[in-house]
Amino acid sequence: MDDITEFLKERVVFATKKGIIKKTTLSAYSNIRVTGIRAVKLDEDDELISTRLSDGKQTIMIATSNGQACRFNEAEVRPMGRVTRGVIGIRLDKDDKVVSMAIVDEEGNLLTITENGYGKRSPIQDYRKTHRGSKGVRTIITNERNGKVIYVKEVTDEDELILTSKDGMIVRIPVKDIRIQGRNTMGVRIMRLNEDDKVVSVSKIIENDEDEECAIEEENEE
Repeated sequence: MDDITEFLKERVVFATKKGIIKKTTLSAYSNIRVTGIRAVKLDEDDELISTRLSDGKQTIMIATSNGQACRFNEAEVRPMGRVTRGVIGIRLDKDDKVVSMAIVDEEGNLLTITENGYGKRSPIQDYRKTHRGSKGVRTIITNERNGKVIYVKEVTDEDELILTSKDGMIVRIPVKDIRIQGRNTMGVRIMRLNEDDKVVSVSKIIENDEDEECAIEEENEE
């Protein structure tokens, strides 16, 4: 019972396409009806992008399709009720949208992948901490070669990824084979695509106890 009580003290952090972030104590969702309950209030043209559990003391990273990333202390997001909208997590340009939200380690590496099959790893410490509601800093250059960002997550050398394209091509890549570069750079080719093809899905692979593989943390382009 004590374990359950402690678990319900965890926080659920929500991030939306329009840059809104909300944090609610997990206990607010302990009595879920058969028909479900509302988890977060969304604007008419917004949608939920990512949800993470946290203890309330972590560092949050929000990344956008135009290559911006905002790193800030979770303490800047006050807990709210279940049916609430949230507050501004990152300030977006008109043509930008959030593609990823992650709880990150200060000492880790951040992997960024674009729709045209390019990407890189950069030390999280290269991303100076800003404040909730700022525009953040650049995580990769988005141009005609790279296209838009579709995947931003913390990774380790032990991780492997599966990338899937719009035309059904798939590759499997060890993260350790992806070069570490500075934050404001263009990255290197990760997946070779045919003309007009795009990367639409990236999944991280783990091994279970029976040495069978499963893919988790999948990111899909709209």
